[in-house]
Parts: sequence; C-alpha cells; structure tokens
Amino acid sequence: MKNPSTRLVFNYWDELRGERNAPERGEIEPGALRHALADTFVLENEPIGPVFRLAGTRLCALFGREQRGRAFAALWPDVETQGEMRRLVQTVMDETAGAVAGLSAETIGGASVHLELLLLPLRYRGRTHARVLGALSPAVTPEWLGLDTLDSMRMISLRMIWPGTPSPRHVEAPVADKRPKLMLLPGGRA
Repeated sequence: MKNPSTRLVFNYWDELRGERNAPERGEIEPGALRHALADTFVLENEPIGPVFRLAGTRLCALFGREQRGRAFAALWPDVETQGEMRRLVQTVMDETAGAVAGLSAETIGGASVHLELLLLPLRYRGRTHARVLGALSPAVTPEWLGLDTLDSMRMISLRMIWPGTPSPRHVEAPVADKRPKLMLLPGGRA
C-alpha cells in the first residue's frame, strides 16, 4: 500500500476487525477517516452487482460526477473489465478478503495518472455479502482535478489480503530520506 489514504483506511479497518474477518458497517466512524474521506467509498451488493452507496468528493471529482447509486463496474469502459471488477468485489465478499490493486488511468485530455484501489469486506447486520469499504486515490492530487475527468482505467497489479494470514497491524509509510535537500556553503562576495 503506497498511498496515504489507502494506508489510513486499511489500518482503521484492520484495527476495527481485530480477530474477526471483517468489522460491522455500524462500527465505522467517518470522523476517524477524515483525512481519507474524500477518497473513500462504500459499496452495497445489489442484484445488478456492487453499487456505490457513498462516495468521497475527490473520487467523484476524478470521474466528473456523483457516484452514489452508480454501478462500481461502470467506472471501467469495457465489458470484459467490468466483469473482472464485479468478480473481484464478489471474491472480497465471498472470502472476506481484502484487495489492493494498482491502476493506470488516462483522462479525456490524455493525461495519465496512477491510482491505488483498496477493497475491504464489511459485515452488515451480521451478513458478509452486503457491503464493501474501499478507497480509490491517486498518489498525488493531479493538477487537472476538476478540469478533466478519467476516461479509462486498467488494473496493473493486484494483491489479495486473505483472512487467517497474519496481517500487518499497521502498514507504515516508506521511510523518508533524512538527508538535507539544500546545503548552503559559505563563500561568495564579502
């Protein structure tokens, strides 16, 4: 997990679930996710497939429209990829496993951006096939956000977080380089 939003959502979900495979939807406190809320979403399992129940503002801005009530698979333009994404969400619910995917996307204007997708199972009133907590975020906020929208996406990597395997209790951020970035040397004009 590379993006700060993804790590924050995963760490919060992992802490809530404890020894269980998934936490209850009612346990999620939006205030605890305030720094990642713009990239966060909740999917609801409907007969047509997973549908956005809630979607953060930056997520909606990436696609240039409100996502609530829209099919999750509709984010991908081609039918084959839509089927793959429905199966991925179904696997997350069936196996109560998490998924982290790297995505490559392009805007209508031709700009490219790399995104990270996180899908985590939630229980809803005891049922496991009801809701999914997720995050979709760019590594850095693109300068075109609000001026252009995503046109196409493709998955370039996928990692499943299976239940029963020891999960990292807290996914740490990469260690930053601590060397000074600017060094002033004495000299010059007196």
